[in-house]
Amino acid sequence: MDITQIIIKPILTEKSTLLKDGENKLTFLVHPSANKYQIKKAIEELFQVKVEKVNVVRKAPRVLKRFGRVVGKRPGLKKAYVTLAPGDKIEFFEGV
Repeated sequence: MDITQIIIKPILTEKSTLLKDGENKLTFLVHPSANKYQIKKAIEELFQVKVEKVNVVRKAPRVLKRFGRVVGKRPGLKKAYVTLAPGDKIEFFEGV
């Protein structure tokens, strides 16, 4: 898998901004079949930073119901919380 396919997009929420400021952690939406080693390699190559740790969270797909009837579904997703080495930062997130 190519490194540009592994990282889908950054997640910019209040929680991710607090993690970035306090613990130097960044949050990304990643490909569902990517593992921690691939995510670490992709972040290091794309942004030229040193990654200390990668935590992965999977969210299962959900069925949306209204009055007991199925009206649709939400897709599942996979998030990666990436801890950067002290002193490293990604300039893309500095204006947020």
